[in-house]
Amino acid sequence: MGMRIADFAYELKEGLAISFQAIRANKMRSVLTTLGIVIGIVSVTLMGTAIEGLSRGFNDSISKIGADVLYVQKWPWFGGEGEWWKYRNRKDIKMPQFDAIERHATLIKSATPMAGTRAPVKYKGQSSEGVLTLGANDQYLETGGVSMDFGRFFNQAESDGGRPICVLGSEVAENLFPNETPLGKTIRIGTSTFRVIGVMEKQGSLLGIESLDNRIVVPIEGFIRRFGANRGIQINVKAADIKNLDDTKEELRGILRKARHVPPTGEDDFAINQQEMFIQTFNAIGAVVAGIGLFITALSLFVGAIGIMNIMFVSVTERTKEIGIRKAIGAKRSTILLQFLVESASLSLIGGIIGIIISYPLSLLVNQILPTSMPLSVVGIAILISIIVGVVSGFLPANRASKLDPVEALRYE
Repeated sequence: MGMRIADFAYELKEGLAISFQAIRANKMRSVLTTLGIVIGIVSVTLMGTAIEGLSRGFNDSISKIGADVLYVQKWPWFGGEGEWWKYRNRKDIKMPQFDAIERHATLIKSATPMAGTRAPVKYKGQSSEGVLTLGANDQYLETGGVSMDFGRFFNQAESDGGRPICVLGSEVAENLFPNETPLGKTIRIGTSTFRVIGVMEKQGSLLGIESLDNRIVVPIEGFIRRFGANRGIQINVKAADIKNLDDTKEELRGILRKARHVPPTGEDDFAINQQEMFIQTFNAIGAVVAGIGLFITALSLFVGAIGIMNIMFVSVTERTKEIGIRKAIGAKRSTILLQFLVESASLSLIGGIIGIIISYPLSLLVNQILPTSMPLSVVGIAILISIIVGVVSGFLPANRASKLDPVEALRYE
């Protein structure tokens, strides 16, 4: 057994030496042969890094939505194409429905009504346009999974009284107060003034589009008085136990149907959205993108494999006499087979390594648009694919070489 392994190791070493000699002897041909593999591996790695990066960015964003939070809204997040008018004509969700949830829900941990408007914000000479001002209650931090950086959030008495106080997102605080503390300062949101009592921790952005830090939170009662009593709200509800999320959803549904006077046979005139909908939709889109990407990648690798097979047949024909001499002095069929398989695998591996070297800086360029990431697993898969392509495409020519009759081969000119 030990002798057999030693013989195989020696033959592999000898095969590598001969293959690199052959590759060096035909530099231009080798470069052109590996080009198909290079393009294929660049496709594989860029596709893999883009999918991995998108997935990470999505998971980061989705964690900010909260797996145990339900969002009671007029509109469903997904589905219902072509029913836009039906959703538009639904009655707005209003504060009495939030009060009904607070009174009757038993499976919830916390809940906050939310309404929003975009308005210019000013402090002395500094101003920010289009800042999202949210009305919420004292439960906003818990339902949103948000922490305070400094200062404090408003309490229940301040929320119920609609006091003219506010809490800033980190981006708003940096823009309005570059050189001083915001605490205790009075800012103007639209035409109303509010006193700053705290600044929230940096949260980043949602799906890389909507900044979660370019916002201000004020007590909902004060928001309704100052920015419009007829405005609809959404209600964010944190479940007491994530394991009972479906039961919590059903309980909310019952309370809302009663509060909104939906007849027993009528369908819901509201939507209860949750994180799971985002994940399912993203996975479905991700599967389609990955499928298309794999098809394109497989095509380019197939072209590369045909290129290697073609050149290996040429190589076998060119070296027929050499094969004949090796067989005449005792080279086994397996030795010849291994030699040509090693050569085709080496060609393909060189193409794979060049492909990875090219795709790394390209992935950094793509990173400016998408949050890409090149994990070691993608690099490993790319190298493995290039070796497999080399072995598969080299098998037929290598098999042909190993079957050559030594007498016929020696007479070949």
